[in-house]
Amino acid sequence: MIEVDTISGRVLGVRWVPSPNCDERPAGCDIDLVVVHGISLPAGEFGGGFIDALFCNCLDPAHHPDFTEIAPLRVSAHVLIRRDGEPVQYVSLRQRAWHAGASWFEGRAACNDFSIGIELEGTDTEPYTDAQYAALSELLQAIMRAYPAITPQRITGHSDIAPGRKTDPGPAFDWARLRRLLG
Repeated sequence: MIEVDTISGRVLGVRWVPSPNCDERPAGCDIDLVVVHGISLPAGEFGGGFIDALFCNCLDPAHHPDFTEIAPLRVSAHVLIRRDGEPVQYVSLRQRAWHAGASWFEGRAACNDFSIGIELEGTDTEPYTDAQYAALSELLQAIMRAYPAITPQRITGHSDIAPGRKTDPGPAFDWARLRRLLG
């Protein structure tokens, strides 16, 4: 069973690849939202260390034409779930990861301040894997135990908090399936 250490913000037993792309949350800001994202690097390709490299500011722009534009970005997520279901943590859940950008949820701006960002290795149009749904469900249950203000109704997509700017996790993500897994 996955557990969250609320003192360190680490997901226990998960591979840790620390990203510098984070900072402290505003004082008094409760963590009460999870944002689900989708990412593949290069676009539409899976596997390899390119996501780790992006989140750790080590992405080589010469490796692929798609990387020229994104290599200078300073972005991160708290956790990535790879296609095989392996979770990788980059930022303590207690810190503010730089995953949402310009965003709004229920009238509040700057979702990075109060949210946890979870990336799924995938695309908007290709179905996510059974292993990813299982790992995501287990991770979300641990997060909800650690942060009771997060309920299934406070789990949303990047496209929902940045409409018109973002489309992920996309129509290939099965929200009904996730809700069933969460009970």
